[in-house]
Amino acid sequence: MAPPLAAESGHTAHRRVPRPSRRSLLAGVAALGALGAAGCSRVPTAAAGSGGDLLDRLRAQGVVRLGIAGEIPFGYIDKDGRLTGEAPELARVIFRRLGVAEVQPVPTEFGSLIPGLNSQQFDVVAAGMYVNPERCAQVLFADPDYQMLDSFVVRKGNPLGLHNYQDVVRKKARFATGTGYAEIQYAVEAGYKESDILIVPDQVAGLNAVEAGRVDVFAGTALTTREVVKKSTKAEVTESFAPLVDGKPHVDGGAFAFRPTETRLRDAFNAELRKLKQSGELLRILQPFGFTKDEMTDLTAKELCGG
Repeated sequence: MAPPLAAESGHTAHRRVPRPSRRSLLAGVAALGALGAAGCSRVPTAAAGSGGDLLDRLRAQGVVRLGIAGEIPFGYIDKDGRLTGEAPELARVIFRRLGVAEVQPVPTEFGSLIPGLNSQQFDVVAAGMYVNPERCAQVLFADPDYQMLDSFVVRKGNPLGLHNYQDVVRKKARFATGTGYAEIQYAVEAGYKESDILIVPDQVAGLNAVEAGRVDVFAGTALTTREVVKKSTKAEVTESFAPLVDGKPHVDGGAFAFRPTETRLRDAFNAELRKLKQSGELLRILQPFGFTKDEMTDLTAKELCGG
């Protein structure tokens, strides 16, 4: 997430104003000191005019350092101490094709990913970061490797018939979403009063609130809501949909981020990513983490950056 853009920080910020997160608005640069303590060596700044020499150095070192935010399913350390998630697993494949044999995790808070990247604490952000204009002003994004829509957790049978934020407002449903989620702003844009929104820690707490009848609906990303209801006997997930931003359907895309000088590495990464999309291998890599054909995308970083 971008550093100090007003209150913005976190995973899935969607909007043009200081954006909340697909997964968190918690501002944060506190982890930068911890990163230094973790022994991550700095690397020289690349010359902007050459397109960067990081790819050559990574090939010589045989390892690339990935900034991750410890968020399932995007990039995290599992119970066996292994780096995994959709972004690290994709990074393993692409960097191997680029001649870099190993990936090394550098965990931090989501709000510290962009500051950590630009202060050279790690080489690339591999955290499923949403691409938006504010972040594009600070980092260089690859094209998105996935897209994401929203969906709702509702009681079985969806008794109020809630399928989008306009339904929530029209039917005066009791609405919940997660701390710092972009869904807060989507609901507000549809006309829901922000002070009436129940803010819960995460999708599990949201599911519990729906099951207990404290709220009628919990809003989150299509992937997280789909996964959280799998074992529920009292709740279900609605069909995914694109929320409206300025009256138009809005689709987010998540991507790897590089330092602004590293155009050569970004372009090489994009070339391999395109091959994976064309062959269908990208979906096979992401499927174990809950991604489906609906999350595959041809969106480009240029589109999402507003260029």
